[in-house]
Amino acid sequence: MATVNEPIRVVLVDDHPIWRDGVRGDLGEAFVVVGEAADASSAVKVIEDTKPDLVVCDLNMPGGGGLRVVRECATKSKIVMLTVSEQERDLLDAVAAGAVGYLVKSTSLAELRAALIRAAAGEPVFSPTLAALVLGEFRKMVGAAPGASQALSEREREVLQLVARGHTYRAIGEDLFISPRTVENHVRNILNKLHLSRRDELMRYAIEHGID
Repeated sequence: MATVNEPIRVVLVDDHPIWRDGVRGDLGEAFVVVGEAADASSAVKVIEDTKPDLVVCDLNMPGGGGLRVVRECATKSKIVMLTVSEQERDLLDAVAAGAVGYLVKSTSLAELRAALIRAAAGEPVFSPTLAALVLGEFRKMVGAAPGASQALSEREREVLQLVARGHTYRAIGEDLFISPRTVENHVRNILNKLHLSRRDELMRYAIEHGID
């Protein structure tokens, strides 16, 4: 894992070499590309061999597509989908499979860099328009969260709602007038109550249960 003074180690997965060349050249000094792949099978091997901090992966490509990469590698590295697809189903499938983020290829360079830095730190990242779409879709698909989520306090549910929208700890703290450390403590308590181990799992739980 990258430290404060080390670049974020990235694997790029896309079946268009020109696109990979462009992203590699645009990432900047905060990142170093340690591997590339043009299909899902090669991506899985490269990720296993290089153990990157972050994988930036297209959705549609040979060998099973980006979803296969996410399903097989999400426990090894944080994975952000970078795709042209703005379909809610694609986004939902990627999140359910374990992706920590989903960005469209029209994302500006500055926004892309910032989002990938956040993703490498474990923050869920989504293109803003897609985040709004998916939250609206889940309102239609799913009712109130059953079971364990009912044991959450009102403040914990507020925090969980903001986590589901992809807000950072700092942004959540500012919105709720509490410190980022207090937000972190709430997230830890929520994870324990819901028997989840990582913040991206918490985000997926919130989305899957319609907590928006």
